[in-house]
Order: sequence, then C-alpha cells, then structure tokens
Amino acid sequence: MHYDIFNGDADGICALIQLRLATPQKSTLVTGIKRDILLLKKIDIQPGDQLTVLDISLHKNREQVSTFLAKGAHIFYADHHQAGVIPQHSQLTALIDTHPDTCTSLIINQHLQGRYPLWAITAAFGDNLFASAEKLANTLSIRSETLHQLKKLGTYINYNGYGSCLDDLHFTPDALYKAMAGYTSPLDFINKQADTFNELENGYLSDMQNAAQIQAEYHNSHIAVFILPDQAWARRVSGVFSNDLANQFPDRAHAVITLTPANDYQISVRAPLNNKTHADELCASFATGGGRKAAAGINHLPKSELAMFIAKFNATYC
Repeated sequence: MHYDIFNGDADGICALIQLRLATPQKSTLVTGIKRDILLLKKIDIQPGDQLTVLDISLHKNREQVSTFLAKGAHIFYADHHQAGVIPQHSQLTALIDTHPDTCTSLIINQHLQGRYPLWAITAAFGDNLFASAEKLANTLSIRSETLHQLKKLGTYINYNGYGSCLDDLHFTPDALYKAMAGYTSPLDFINKQADTFNELENGYLSDMQNAAQIQAEYHNSHIAVFILPDQAWARRVSGVFSNDLANQFPDRAHAVITLTPANDYQISVRAPLNNKTHADELCASFATGGGRKAAAGINHLPKSELAMFIAKFNATYC
C-alpha cells in the first residue's frame, strides 16, 4: 500500500501535486489541519508499504519513522522544518533543507528538475517566501498579472489550512488537494474551479477585515503581540495575519495568539523578515511547539504560561 502524508497547507498540498503529476500513484491520503503534524501516528503500516511524507517536521516524527523503517516500510521524506538527526537507512530517502528561504515545494521542484514550477511558486507565496517565489518566477518570464494570481492562490490555500479542527476550514485539505491535483498548472485550477477559488478568496478577505480591527496587546520596536478571540474566523486567519504583519513591519517579530475552545492559546510566530532566525527554537522550547527558523507556532499554550512566552519572545528578538 502507498500512503501520501502531507501538511494541509499550501506547501504540503502543492508539493504532493507536483509529485503526483510527475509520478501518478494510487494512494491513501493522510492529512489534516496545518497544525496537525503528527500524521504518521494515524496509520499502521505493513512490511513493504511505501510512504511519501511532505512538509512535516522529521524531528517531531522521528520515532514513527524509525519504527516504520524497522517494520520494512520504504519512506520518501521531503521537508524544511526542524529535522534533528536524520536516520540513516537504505529504505529512507530524505530531502531535508531547513534554510529559511526555501519550502518543501521548492525542494520538490528542484527534485523534479523544474517540471511544474508554477505550483512551487504558488506554495512559496503561501509560505510567505515572496522573494523566493519571485526569484523562481524571474527564470520563467512570468507576467506580473499571472504572478499576482499565483500569489493570491498560494495565500488562500495556506489560509484554508488554519483552524483548531477541520470544521473551522472552508475545505478539508484532502478535498482541496483532490480539487487541484488534476491540473498541470494552478492557473487552470483558478479558471476551471472558479467557485472554489472564489469561496477561498471571499473567506480570506472577510476574515482579514476582522483581523484588521485588532490592536496589539503589547509592542515595542522589536516585537508585537496580538491576541485574537475564540472564534472560527480568528483561528482561520491566525497564520496569514501573522504573515501580513511580517510583510508590513519587516524589522519586527510578531506573535498572533488565539484563544482556543480548550481554553488555552494557539500561537503563530513570525521572525522579522530581515532576520529570519530563532522562531523554531523559541516555539520548540514549549511542549507543543515547533516549526522553522522564520515561522513557527505553539499548538497549546496554557494560559498560565503566556507571560513566560512573551518574556522569552521579547528576549529572543531584542
């Protein structure tokens, strides 16, 4: 059996689209909300099973990877988050690059020697890697209007992945993947699946309008902290609102904190665009945290630890 295991954001979805366009494969899809990264725990493999794992931290999933390899699985693993020590095994192919200016879809684009670059550009925009997206686009002589469409699509796909549960999302990530997977170009998806694109766009614009009304809870010249309410729109918008703040204030780090139904906090952290460092280390110092150097998060922070988080956040970037 073959499993395609992928993060439910733009990067994970677009990485898998590229791979399956290049090598069609009947598979079982395993995904979830963006913050659901322990995806390997959702399956029980048999000897000889094949796994493609995209855009989830190897550091967080190393135990399952090692267990599956020992049971005889073959694993292709591509990612750009914290990896730690990569297991050395003949049945593991690991394409890991934690440089802050890359993402899984750009890694896959390189692996496929640039066969579907428009999907990689879309994903890079979704991961707020605008300079990387534009650098790849410049090699293709893409018109500015086309690039703007890819930027919007990447942002909307990424936005759709956020939420505390699948019910918060406009589309489940597997359904959105299936809607896009048949298109060689994301532009064809935009044109032929206009209803889906428009629903994502309208949701994004409405939620961002709500977020724009929120004032910083705490800020100085180095950091800003925003606290959003326990509402579905706030959980959906937390990541893209963080990206928007980072783009507006490239010398400042940002933390967007959302109240959850579990009565704790979910946190999205963005390092300054001009200093893409330490977000992963900061968030990984808390029990449910992790990510990459430029962008990371904490899934569940007890309210009692909020002051500690803000102090550590401030100390990290001051």
